[in-house]
Amino acid sequence: MPFVAAALGYVTKRIAIEMMFRPIEFVGLKGTFLGWQGVVPRNAERMIRIAADLLTSKLVDAREVVAGIDGDRLADELETALLVDIDRIAREIMARHHPALWEALPALAQDVIVKQVQAGAPDAVRRMVAEIRDNIDHLLDIKELAVATLRRNPVLMVRLVKDISRPEMAFIARSGIWFGFGLGLVQTLVWAFTELPIVLPLFGMCIGWFTDWLAIKLVFFPRERTRVLGIVPFQGIFQRRRDEVAQKYGEIVAREVMTVPNIMDAVLNSPRADRLAALVRRVVWETVDARAGLARPVIGDRRMRDIKQAAADQAMRTLPGTVQVAEDYLTEALDVGNTIARKMNDLSRVEYEELLRPAFRQDEWKLIAVGAIIGFLVGELQVHLLVG
Repeated sequence: MPFVAAALGYVTKRIAIEMMFRPIEFVGLKGTFLGWQGVVPRNAERMIRIAADLLTSKLVDAREVVAGIDGDRLADELETALLVDIDRIAREIMARHHPALWEALPALAQDVIVKQVQAGAPDAVRRMVAEIRDNIDHLLDIKELAVATLRRNPVLMVRLVKDISRPEMAFIARSGIWFGFGLGLVQTLVWAFTELPIVLPLFGMCIGWFTDWLAIKLVFFPRERTRVLGIVPFQGIFQRRRDEVAQKYGEIVAREVMTVPNIMDAVLNSPRADRLAALVRRVVWETVDARAGLARPVIGDRRMRDIKQAAADQAMRTLPGTVQVAEDYLTEALDVGNTIARKMNDLSRVEYEELLRPAFRQDEWKLIAVGAIIGFLVGELQVHLLVG
């Protein structure tokens, strides 16, 4: 009986763990309670909001993140790509907006004009970085970025919870063996003295229910390090792994959520995109004005305005591809993973717990109930084997 109880404790824990993450989509009769969807994917929307709130309120500050970007270094990283893009854009714009003048110029004169514009590129990049740094709160909503990214990929939310909780899940499964074995010894004694058939299913139900409940509680509690009987040090395993979890969580967010492409997508395709366009237009216009020189009287004010607008539009269109060239440097400069890991040390025990606790809280009773039902059925089977 103790060994059956140990196996029962382990099996119910494994089933509970699988039920947390699988299946991703609801399996069963839709619109009824006859079916199942993993606890995490089922509650993904609520968990996404909780994760986004925690990220933006406690772990990631937009100003702090972009503060690490160095304008000079970024200009160096983008130099080759910018020279190529400016050469193409300058020639296209001049040919379109002042074809007669452009075609009349010898190739050498055309090259001089292009080189003049290219010379202003590094300064434009530095000014752009400074402008973005000063106005990042108006350009980027990190909360919406996190929500959109996680909502777009529900599997990511499942993987995020699963990756930071692997040791906890292993602990829950292993604990079922020891808790089940201990209760199985009690079950054996009660059966030996009573031989009542009801003892086995009742103990089976208690083993399934109690071991599930206790294992989940011991993941988080006690929050503070304490000593059992004043001798053995003990703390909830998730609380005890705080440094490891912080590093892992930061790595996942930096690799999957707060990436350079995701940030660019959020800036360019959000309701705030017009603010970035206005910023780019201002920097481009000022750069062209500074480099126009003697060409301004020849081109004329109206055409010059059209040229500047066309240049700004082209700059916005090529911005994602240009930034991609410097993705490695920008990822290093943003340093999202280390920032999160560092700031996680400032969280209270309760705030830190919210990284994982919501995965259990909503449907915890269902997982425990399933364990109890399985335990009861196994107990009934034991009765038939022993008595029948």
